[in-house]
Amino acid sequence: MAAEGGGKEMNEIKTQFTTREGVYKLLTHSEYSRPNRVPFNSQGSNPVKVSFVNVNDQSGNGDRICFNVGRELYFYIYKGVRKAADLSKPIDKRIYKGTQPTCHDFNHLTATAESVSLLVGFSAGQVQLIDPIKKETSKLFNEEVRHHKMTRSIHIPSLYRHAGSAGRLKFAALSLPGWGDAPV
Repeated sequence: MAAEGGGKEMNEIKTQFTTREGVYKLLTHSEYSRPNRVPFNSQGSNPVKVSFVNVNDQSGNGDRICFNVGRELYFYIYKGVRKAADLSKPIDKRIYKGTQPTCHDFNHLTATAESVSLLVGFSAGQVQLIDPIKKETSKLFNEEVRHHKMTRSIHIPSLYRHAGSAGRLKFAALSLPGWGDAPV
């Protein structure tokens, strides 16, 4: 009777609908389980960067993924695109208050199942070397000097290369004090 009225088909599955209380959307598992979800109508877009490393773990889950969302930095076991990661159980999670991570890179040459070096660049120009497996912070660089936002950090054997939004490209040796103060 009502189905014969020429309206929309009754078996249509809706992915979004609006009520007096608000808008309801059908979310994928990865969107729904993402920690600290950002509202869909947020004003600014936070840059998200992703880095991968293989630590040759004996269990067969050697891939690790690091990504940032706003001021938060997450480190997880990565099981591939066909198997969803448990986003409620990160290996390491860091929340930064004064600045936000803008780029990061793993040292693939020294990565092991017990220790991974991760270089993180920030929006205020700082560069930090951390180990997300041991959950320790090794060094913080460029803290005393005002710099522009870091846009890219890359590990090079015995050096790090980082670039800022001001167009400067710097090479740095971690063993030297005051590294990276002069552009190359």
